[in-house]
Amino acid sequence: MNIIEKLPTVALRGLTILPGMVAHFDVSRKKSVKAVEETMMGEQKIFLLTQKNPEEEEPETENLYTIGLIAEIKQVIKMQNNIVRVLVEGMERAELSNFVETEEYLLAEVMRFTEDGMEDIPENALEAMLRCVHDTYEKYCALASKSGKEAVKQVQEIQKLDRLIDTIANSIPVGFEEKQKILEAVTVTERYEVLMGILLNEIDVITIKNDLAAKIKGKVEKNQKEYILREQLKVIREELGEDHTDTDAQQYEESLKKLKASKEVKEKVQKEIERFKSIPSSSSESAVIRGYIETLLELPWDKASRDNKDLKNAERILDEDHYGLEKVKERMLEFLAVRNLTSKGDSPIICLVGPPGTGKTSIARSVAKALDKKYVRICLGGVRDEAEIRGHRRTYVGAMPGRLVNGLRGAGVKNPLILLDEIDKISSDYKGDTASALLEVLDSEQNNKFRDHYIELPIDLSEVLFIATANSAQDIPRPLLDRMELIEVSSYTANEKAHIAKEHLMKKQMEKNGVKDAELTISDRALQKMITGYTREAGVRNLERKIGEICRKAAREIYQKDKKRIKVTESNLEKYLGKEKYSFDTANESDEVGIVRGLAWTSVGGDTLQIEVNIMPGKGELKLTGQLGDVMKESAQAGISYIRSVSQRHRISKEFFKENDIHIHIPEGAVPKDGPSAGITMATAMISAVTGKKVRADVAMTGEITLRGRVLPIGGLKEKLLAAKNAGIKTVCVPKKNEKDVEEVSGEITKGLEIVYVETMDEVLGQAFAKK
Repeated sequence: MNIIEKLPTVALRGLTILPGMVAHFDVSRKKSVKAVEETMMGEQKIFLLTQKNPEEEEPETENLYTIGLIAEIKQVIKMQNNIVRVLVEGMERAELSNFVETEEYLLAEVMRFTEDGMEDIPENALEAMLRCVHDTYEKYCALASKSGKEAVKQVQEIQKLDRLIDTIANSIPVGFEEKQKILEAVTVTERYEVLMGILLNEIDVITIKNDLAAKIKGKVEKNQKEYILREQLKVIREELGEDHTDTDAQQYEESLKKLKASKEVKEKVQKEIERFKSIPSSSSESAVIRGYIETLLELPWDKASRDNKDLKNAERILDEDHYGLEKVKERMLEFLAVRNLTSKGDSPIICLVGPPGTGKTSIARSVAKALDKKYVRICLGGVRDEAEIRGHRRTYVGAMPGRLVNGLRGAGVKNPLILLDEIDKISSDYKGDTASALLEVLDSEQNNKFRDHYIELPIDLSEVLFIATANSAQDIPRPLLDRMELIEVSSYTANEKAHIAKEHLMKKQMEKNGVKDAELTISDRALQKMITGYTREAGVRNLERKIGEICRKAAREIYQKDKKRIKVTESNLEKYLGKEKYSFDTANESDEVGIVRGLAWTSVGGDTLQIEVNIMPGKGELKLTGQLGDVMKESAQAGISYIRSVSQRHRISKEFFKENDIHIHIPEGAVPKDGPSAGITMATAMISAVTGKKVRADVAMTGEITLRGRVLPIGGLKEKLLAAKNAGIKTVCVPKKNEKDVEEVSGEITKGLEIVYVETMDEVLGQAFAKK
């Protein structure tokens, strides 16, 4: 039997509430708000119907489901914008009979179902249905991650079938249409069938979903997930209007199209770009590949600069930038001439050897300027790791290419001028031998296929013009030295230093210190005094410092004392630079016994050595003092052996060497001295002391002595002759075999010197002993 009752009604959109369910919903339509208000004024019972179309604002009767729910309002909250939030508890199902005419709100006549829906169902059937629902819901909860063990436990405690069905229906996340089907199922059997259909369907869907997820998880690895995320990010960027941003890989591919390189290089770069695409950006490997690709793309594989072929222009630039250094300039012009004739010509590998400050590094820069080549300087001083030359293998963290590849990368062309500065200062340790790594680089037969450990592709270095610099060829390993064309850069003469100072150093320092040409002048005599009295060097570095010191003091006078013009002369030079620091050992004024002037080569130029010999009673011992090296001591021994062998010729008694000691001393004992070139000097001094014959004060000599009295050639002749000239020496005895070296010395040095070529000690003594 159905009971008809009139209740205020609210039409719900997209929501179905079941008996026993506590839920809240918001109402904003005037009729719905009024219906809630009327309910609150009465028994607080309201009839809830669900709209078939949630979008319809004013639903007609045919757009409402006929079966609804009688609910009790538990709470009403008024919200902003005339919205009322209602909390209700579902009580029982009811069927819409019809609407009563009212304009303010919906008032419905509803028929309540008096039966509990539990028609005559056998006990065993009820028990079977109950168990079936329990088992199915438990299986559902096991598959659905959102439903936990607590939900299963609560349901297991319910033993009434109708309540169990409504509880489960309230807990499963299905749409309002599915819940409406359960609401419309009045009898328990109908509800059971609807719920089981929904549960079994949900189990099938979840099972298929889980199977698909498991299969995808097995196939899709982390990098593919990252790819999917990147694709999603790409779509998001497009939605935001940022789709103009190219990916790094696209930029690399664009750069690859423009790259001038061989097919092998391009294939390698393309392969690395493909790898880069497949690796997640968060991976450490991504950063390594990115750096590698960028290095390959930045290298000038087949990109070369065009050399300036104008020989006269090159000669002019070299002469403007440097005074002297004729051999270096001549070799560069020869290279350019060969290049112009053959259109190719191998780039020379030149090593400039000479004392510090002689312009070895700066001439390389001038050569690059003269030939319009890119200039790259690589300082090898103190480099002891082979990886500095060949690079690190990419398996190491922080791997990077070697200095040569970085130099090419910075130059941007494959034919720059690379200066290998201080090549004699390289060393080796447990990480490898740097000099051995340079062998391939400096071999014109091999360097067209140079392989850097990082790049792993052959790099052509054959078009690179290599210029190396060193202070001493003795410190360069022999195999490395053999691969280079050696050009000696000798010390500057005082005249050359004066020219360099006037033409280059003064302009440079005056510009550096803000002094104008008209504000400061340095006289020629002052310049000569600076060269001889304030500096002692083969090059001009200290001379430049002294000129800079004068410029700074002049700048202060001009600024503080408003002086318009400052002239530095020989007389007022001391005011700017202080007392003279050096003085040349000039030739002795008178001829003396046992004192002979020798000539020596030092790292800062030539020098004269005054060798002293004393004879004293003793047991025939030979004493050597003055911090002499082993070679020099052996030269003295050879000299004394020669004198003893010719003692009769010089009327020396046989007992002399048993009864007397000979002491050889070379002044400036704190300075180490070595080498064979003082051999004839020490022998002459000993014969003078033994025989009592005076040696000419204006004679100096250099040469190695043998046991038989022959004179052998020596090195550093230009510096030695220059030292003799500065000391006021008139005659210099030089080994006959050094005649060709003297011919290469400029006439400026030899002018005023009488150079005597000697082959034996007799010829030396003939020049050395004073004529009576």
